Order: sequence, then structure tokens, then C-alpha cells
Amino acid sequence: MKKIRAAVVGYGNIGKFVIEALEVASDFEIAGVVRRDATNVPLELSPYKVVDSIEKLENLDVALLCTPTRMVEVNALKAISMGINTVDSFDIHTDIVGLRSRLDEEAKKHKVVSIISAGWDPGSDSIVRTLLEACASKGVTYTNFGPGMSMGHTVAVKAIDGVKAALSMTIPIGTSIHRRMVYIEIKDGYNFDDVAKAIKTDSYFSHDDTHVTLVESVDALLDMGHGVELVRKGVSGKTQGQRFEFKMGINNPALTGQILVSSARATMLQRPGAYTMIEIPPIDYLLGDRESLIKRLV
Repeated sequence: MKKIRAAVVGYGNIGKFVIEALEVASDFEIAGVVRRDATNVPLELSPYKVVDSIEKLENLDVALLCTPTRMVEVNALKAISMGINTVDSFDIHTDIVGLRSRLDEEAKKHKVVSIISAGWDPGSDSIVRTLLEACASKGVTYTNFGPGMSMGHTVAVKAIDGVKAALSMTIPIGTSIHRRMVYIEIKDGYNFDDVAKAIKTDSYFSHDDTHVTLVESVDALLDMGHGVELVRKGVSGKTQGQRFEFKMGINNPALTGQILVSSARATMLQRPGAYTMIEIPPIDYLLGDRESLIKRLV
């Protein structure tokens, strides 16, 4: 079986776990890792080619984009223009439809596949919400995150001018309402109130109850555990009072990394274009022949 040649673009929290997931996936081989400083090669990357540009890697089938969300589109467009499939964990919910549209045009033009927002929310939770709505076509679904570290929000805080280190925790209030607890260290010469205001007005935080706290050490608070509870109360046909719950507790970047690898596998089975995870047959995320998977899972 020809292995899928994968490039890992970005080597932060998600990139490290993507490498681990690829290493145990028998249908993949790691073609290389792209990072800004290619001279900085930690011991765990010593078996792989480390470069500062994806153009320096050869014969790629798919690029797993492990960059901050706001850098996803530019990296996706570069890989797509080279004829390389892409997957990402873009997590700005309000721009998913727009990103899908923009990448779809380019992906079809270059005859490749791009699966966007392939994390756990958006991503695998989106699939669960879809299934719950199929079970109860009328009703309301509540998504309650945490308590836990939000990687996307934490990265957004770190990008704020004056922030030295940051941690953004998501606290569930209930009925899809959340509080953001942001802990920061600030750089010398910056005013805490000014930095806190910039965080609260950022689009990641402006719609939530956000509290910013100055701490001596963010690292002393760091825990990558997270979780979600999905609850749907609705109607099946004409029958009222149906209730469904889905709940999980997870290591945030580890789950994101695994979903990115599963989605990279699925890119090899789709027609050219851009997709969200709910548009992909679930069986395409799995390793194995179709008949065996059906026998085991149905």
C-alpha cells in the first residue's frame, strides 16, 4: 500500500500531537515539518526533514496546517496552489462558511481537496450535532464547553500587543453560555488595563463574559485538559420530550491532532473542493477496507 506523504505545517501544541498521531498511523509517512525557524530542531524531530517553507518538501499528498487560525487561509492557499491537499482546525465559527467558499474555488481550480475546521469543535462535535438533529428534527441543541483550556483563544491572547504569556480558560455557564477566564503575564513597559481592554475587544472574546487576570506565572496554571457536553431536547416525528446527551473529557491538542490526521486520510477519497467535516462520509476518516469497517461498526 502506497503511504500518504504528509507535511506538518507549524510545530506548536497541535503540531506536536499531529506528529505523534502520524507516527502510529500505518498508512502515513511524514515527509517533513515546516516551521519558521528550521534551524531549531528538537530531538523528537531529528528523524524528519525540517524546513522553513513547504516548497522545500517533495511529493506531498497532504499538508496538515497546525498554525494559528488567523494564519490558516494563507497557508492553505499556498499548499493548494502547489496541488497539495490540506486540512486545518480553523475555529472562528462565524467565518467557516466564508473560508469554505474561498478555498473551494481554489481547490477545484487546482484539483485538490481541502477539509477545513477539522478539530473537535468545530469538527467532530459538528458531526455529533448533525446526528442529534437527525434524531430530533425539531428542538434545541446546547453546546457547553469546559472547564478547560481553549487553544484558539489562548493563541489569540498571545497575539495581543504586550502579552508575554497567556492562558484562556473556558468555563461553562450552561445553555451554550460561557465565561472566558484569561490569565496573562505582560511585557515590561505595558499597562495592564490597556492590554486587558485589547483582549476583551478582540473578536474571539467580545461576545463573551471575559475576565482578565494578571499572574506571576502562566505556566503554573497550565493544563491542556478540556471537555464538552452536548444536549439536545427535541421532537422525533410528532413525539415530544426526546433528550440526547454527548459528553467527553479530553486532552485538547491531542484530540485535535488525531482528528487532523483522520481528516487528512479522508482528503484522499473526496472529489476536488473544500469541505467541512459534516460533509464527509464518516467511514472515510477510518483506516481499513470498507467492507471490514461496515461489518465491525454497523
